[in-house]
Amino acid sequence: MRVRQWAKDLAMGVRFAFAGGREGWVRALLTAVGVGLGVALLLLTTAIPNVLNARSDRGNARTDITYSGTQIPKAANTLIVANVDTTFRDLDVRGRELEIEGPKAPLPPGLERFPAVGEMVVSPALKRLLDSDGGKLLRDRLPDRIVGTIADQGLIGSGELAFYRGGENLAAQIDGYRITRIDRYGDPEATSEGFDPVLILLILVVFVALLMPVAVFIAAAVRFGGERRDRRLAALRLVGSDSRMTRRIAAGEALAGALLGLVFGTVFFLVGRQIAGTVQVYRVSVFPSDLNPSPALALLVGAAVPAAAVLVTLFALRGVVIEPLGVVRTARPSRRRLWWRLLLPLAGLAMLYTMIGQGRDNGNFNRYLVIGGVLLLLVGVTALLPWIVEAVVARLGAGGLAWQLAVRRLQLSSGTAARMVNGVAVAVAGAIALQMLFAGVEGDYTEDSGFDVTRAQMQVSVPSGVELDGAVEKFRDTDGVREVYAYAEGYLGESRRDPERGSEFTVGDCASLRQVADLPSCRDGDVFVVRGAEQDEDTAVLAKQPGRTLYLDPTYEGALQRKEVAWPVPRDLKEAGTRKDLTGWERGGFLVTPKALTAEAATALDGQVYMSVDATVPDVQDLVRNTAASVDSLTYPMALYSTSQTDRFASIRTGLFVGAACVLALIGASLLVSQLEQLRERKKLLSSLVAFGTRRRTLSLSVLWQTAIPITLGLLLASVVGLTLGTVLLRMTDTPVRVDWTSVLSMTGVAAGVVLVVTLLSLPPLLRLMRPDGLRTE
Repeated sequence: MRVRQWAKDLAMGVRFAFAGGREGWVRALLTAVGVGLGVALLLLTTAIPNVLNARSDRGNARTDITYSGTQIPKAANTLIVANVDTTFRDLDVRGRELEIEGPKAPLPPGLERFPAVGEMVVSPALKRLLDSDGGKLLRDRLPDRIVGTIADQGLIGSGELAFYRGGENLAAQIDGYRITRIDRYGDPEATSEGFDPVLILLILVVFVALLMPVAVFIAAAVRFGGERRDRRLAALRLVGSDSRMTRRIAAGEALAGALLGLVFGTVFFLVGRQIAGTVQVYRVSVFPSDLNPSPALALLVGAAVPAAAVLVTLFALRGVVIEPLGVVRTARPSRRRLWWRLLLPLAGLAMLYTMIGQGRDNGNFNRYLVIGGVLLLLVGVTALLPWIVEAVVARLGAGGLAWQLAVRRLQLSSGTAARMVNGVAVAVAGAIALQMLFAGVEGDYTEDSGFDVTRAQMQVSVPSGVELDGAVEKFRDTDGVREVYAYAEGYLGESRRDPERGSEFTVGDCASLRQVADLPSCRDGDVFVVRGAEQDEDTAVLAKQPGRTLYLDPTYEGALQRKEVAWPVPRDLKEAGTRKDLTGWERGGFLVTPKALTAEAATALDGQVYMSVDATVPDVQDLVRNTAASVDSLTYPMALYSTSQTDRFASIRTGLFVGAACVLALIGASLLVSQLEQLRERKKLLSSLVAFGTRRRTLSLSVLWQTAIPITLGLLLASVVGLTLGTVLLRMTDTPVRVDWTSVLSMTGVAAGVVLVVTLLSLPPLLRLMRPDGLRTE
């Protein structure tokens, strides 16, 4: 009987929402838009696991070069694949050069046929770039004729830049690293490497911090139009409904808006899914077909949002007395209590405190405690902010007319003002905590590359079949290149097969060799030996026996057999001291000037070219890459950086940026809807003030103050909570606490900027509402 009465009351509220005339429809639509935006983002979140799995599956399916160190023999079903990846400006381009060795060679995923020599199959995004005016430099580097596009199953994202082109004479250059022979695509032995505890903690906090503002916005959206709704509820009391029935009817109205919001959210999500296939956020792109929410999670969203709408409405009306002749909300409200509001963040801190000092050496962090603790701290922002706004505005007084109008309005409805900025405050608190955590542990996942970027900023690997001297001249003639250091490099072994002892072998002119060792004197024809370099114990032994024959490029077990080149140890070796080379490594072994090298030995060496470039020359790195492509299609240019970051940490940080961009868009859209709803509620009040002669500029300033005061208080509270949460998270990871004040200020500045933009966008409708004819009523 009780359930039936609840159902009848909720159904009546739903009917009032849709059959209550224009007022009911407007309120339902505003609620639906606000809820729908949040639902769309929640559906997007539920689709993330499917997106990651789809990208991973397509990436694994096209795996070709696995760096196993062993090579399979040529057969009817083999294919030679060369890695010809490149970079255009700051965009990575995946490239493969293919040479068919038999009629049954495996076709790469996404291709209908193999490209011939001089032909190229490209991704749709790369084709658009090559056809554009901005892609001319890249087109010069990839001049092959485009004969097709790569299908979706061969790409990890809609915006990926990738190409396949035909190759020839690759067999002689197989090295198992960048050029290899395969008989199938995919890596059946691929396993997923586990995340360490700190990375798991980062992922958990990212999800909670990004989704919490969404939940806050949905909770605020279902309370749109509360003041007018309460007047309708008073009329219901007048015709005989009791207070409980009235609250259930109000919950039914909110339920109607939430259900309509689910429909809107689904539409927003479907539209956004199609748009997602055409845009990139922080260089991450997806296919619309990948954005399929998990059915279980989507069902959870569909059930949780209406239930939350009912519960939030009942909770909001718990302290409101609805009588037949009015709502006792216009009287002086009772002061909000602080004690229970402090319990939420304190409970969150207590849950996290149990893991202080755990670090990554004591197992994974308790996921339930992490989620619960962070959740309670962020919910504490929404609980504390109304009390803080009420306490502060109650003490605000004298000022200009616009200031007084704003303060009086906030004193009468501080809860409404606080609800509008709750989501912003929660988002900023979570962002500050995440920024502190990322900045604190970044050093653990960032390594010193060792490259001396003061001496060289680019490196190009030149295959052994290419004349190194000719390549060097081309690089020297390239715009923006200041200095060029070139080396022909190889490895010496004491025997032709599986040598136990070996040493590095480096050929270069005197100027280049001085960059890798401390030479006493140098002229062309000299040979030097460097003893005592890092991890080099064999050179001293091999150099003790002048005339002994060593072998360049010896064959190791499992590798394809090749012709090794004999090299006798010279009798007139010169001693050279150690020095860190351009890569930060102490090079050992034998250093040889060009005249001391035989023509046969030169064929067993690979070239390395290091360049110092002028960064002020536009696109200087791409000019170098184009020169490298003109030298040989298999050259491998690389920009040198002083530090490098692990892929998993970088991926999580990219995910944070993508999610933050989506949440930021939701913040702006939801705030705008909320602002418009607040203005609609005050239409008659604004019209009355204009009719009595109040200037529009004064009213506009008062609306700005009504937004600025609570947002300032919200950002201050968010900064305190964010710094507290960030400090606790750093203590949990056993990392020294350090506050990046620049990041804190930038986070709060971005949030303030979003609020300012929303306020400016709401000024045109505000001016339309400030007309005396707004007093007209029926």
